[in-house]
Amino acid sequence: MIEIGKDGRTWLLSGPTSSYALRLTDRDELLHLYWGARIALADAEALAAEPPPPERGFESWLDGREEYPVEGGRRFVRPALSVRDERVRGTEWRHNGSAAHDDELQLHFEDPLHHLVINLVHRLRGDVVERFVILIHEGDHRTRPLEILRADSATWTLPRRERWRLSQLHGRWGAESRLARSDLTYGEQTIGSRRGHTGHAHLPWVALDAEGASEESGEVYSCALAWSGSWRITVHQLPDGAVQISGGVGHDDAGVTVLRPGTAIVTPVFAGLWSGAGFGGASRAWHAYQRAHVIPDARTVRPVLYNSWEATGFDISEEQQRALAHRAADLGVELFVVDDAWFGGRVSDRAGLGDWTPNPDRFPDGLGPLADEVHGLGMRFGIWVEPEMVNPDSDLYRAHPDWVQHQPGRTRTEFRNQLVLDLSRADVRAYLWGQLDGLLSSAPIDYVKWDFNRSFTDAGRPGDADLPELWWAHPQHLYDLLDQLRAAHPTVSFESCSGGGGRIDLGILARTDQVWTSDNTDPLDRLAIQHGFSQLHPARVMAAWVTDSPNVQLNDRVSSLRFRFVSAMAGVLGIGGDLTRWDEGELAEAREWVDLYKEIRPLVQLGDLYRLRPRDGGLSAVQYVLGDHAVVLAWLPKQSYGQEQAPLRLRALDPGALYECRDTGETYRGGVLLRRGLRTGLRGDLDAGVFRLRRI
Repeated sequence: MIEIGKDGRTWLLSGPTSSYALRLTDRDELLHLYWGARIALADAEALAAEPPPPERGFESWLDGREEYPVEGGRRFVRPALSVRDERVRGTEWRHNGSAAHDDELQLHFEDPLHHLVINLVHRLRGDVVERFVILIHEGDHRTRPLEILRADSATWTLPRRERWRLSQLHGRWGAESRLARSDLTYGEQTIGSRRGHTGHAHLPWVALDAEGASEESGEVYSCALAWSGSWRITVHQLPDGAVQISGGVGHDDAGVTVLRPGTAIVTPVFAGLWSGAGFGGASRAWHAYQRAHVIPDARTVRPVLYNSWEATGFDISEEQQRALAHRAADLGVELFVVDDAWFGGRVSDRAGLGDWTPNPDRFPDGLGPLADEVHGLGMRFGIWVEPEMVNPDSDLYRAHPDWVQHQPGRTRTEFRNQLVLDLSRADVRAYLWGQLDGLLSSAPIDYVKWDFNRSFTDAGRPGDADLPELWWAHPQHLYDLLDQLRAAHPTVSFESCSGGGGRIDLGILARTDQVWTSDNTDPLDRLAIQHGFSQLHPARVMAAWVTDSPNVQLNDRVSSLRFRFVSAMAGVLGIGGDLTRWDEGELAEAREWVDLYKEIRPLVQLGDLYRLRPRDGGLSAVQYVLGDHAVVLAWLPKQSYGQEQAPLRLRALDPGALYECRDTGETYRGGVLLRRGLRTGLRGDLDAGVFRLRRI
């Protein structure tokens, strides 16, 4: 709901539990008034009527109070918008009207000197406020182009508090999405990616709490950016204690793009959420928002998949894939995915990328016969691709060496034996569309695992060394390509992968059905990764695999099949081990786990998540609730001194109702489960359990 004050210069946006208020002064200064628990329009107008604080010394009263601080004038904070032409840098705007329709508010400004229109958009999605900016160059052919040095999607202003705590998700390859919390200090703290993709080091999300929020209580402010290229989020505590969060496209001085007369750009969404129900309440609100407004077909549960990579590596054949498919089908797998090495001359990671046709020696009749057999076994069929990359040893590169990113006069950098295709070129985009559309039309393919295994290092183009728009163009054209493919092949699902969790954000999730969370499939490490991931993203998109033990990829840790399955069942279950080496006992046990997962899958993928205990060395657990049903997944890394684990106090149950647990055979009162807790009986090292509860 959007309400407008009597003078037309105060706006109040209200969701189910929160409100967000703005005020335009007589000098066309756009001030942030309020963000927090729901208030009335009269409250917002009272805030708008308060006099501004006095200016002291070298300080500007605007700093820390503007909704979208631009560069120029009496401002010293980090600007959200930085623009220059050949003569003038900065912005001096004037208000040029507003429009409110349904749950969207647009505030229009213009800078006459730059012929620049600036439209600030606020859109309500429940309690999530989506913000972005539309920049339009209204000059003609005689007008200079504008260099957009910085165009953040939003600046978020937090209320004054004595002490703030910052939460972020950090990591690296194989150790993504780990949650870190620390006191916020004065000055700026910046996270982001300089790699051309979202990156493994940080997810584009931050959260702040000021008064010791817990998992289920207290105020939490959080923001998430919908962008799959280079990005930056800065949290700034000003000298007077004010806190602002600014975020958007680009890093350092790379710039965003060049805005030419008659053109426009739309920044990605930078979404914000206030929750009064702690970090858990914030997570559940983010999950509901993504299922309702971001993820395609989000109310449909994702299938159990098998991926052949760890079983085969680059040494694959059609006969070998058929054998794995039969074993996977016998386990109850619903989607069989052929990973790398089915195409071109791909016998190692040094060759073949870019040549997206089946290898004639390995698949002499193409992918159709294998896909048909997989379908005959009752499974869907999927493949792996990495379309944005090319190997120097490929037919594509030999024909078009000028199609790769390259700074002229500099040594061409190879990373992972790969080069990055320049998606800002129309001929490159036409080639990729033709190859991928042809591939998906050539065989009954149901699923595409889309990988991205190399960061930008030479972001230039021969003949044009200074190409800031390449950083901007690549993700935009990636989105366009995915949108085209989804429209042309509506039954095909897509997974985003980037060496694991290197491209996970709200932008890519609007075009894919799930993401590969991490290349680290060790079930114990995954608990911390999944805990961090769940702060923002729902289990419905979190791919998680059961692989072989010991875990040879990272740590050689030995773990039971039980522990591996229960760990992976917290998301979208997949299997990635070499099934030809599993004995009959392991295969029989795996069948039971797959059957159990299918039963609890609606709760895991579509239910509300409650993190009962994070992984801190002891018993950890999560609970999913959907209607009258709940399921608890619990993990015990180790037991010390034979000590019994403390009961798990559950959430979101009716204290006066009875609940039957199919896994213990007992009936519990809801009040007992809420206040005393559920005894798990887990013992020893790397034990795990699943507990299904039904209200009776």
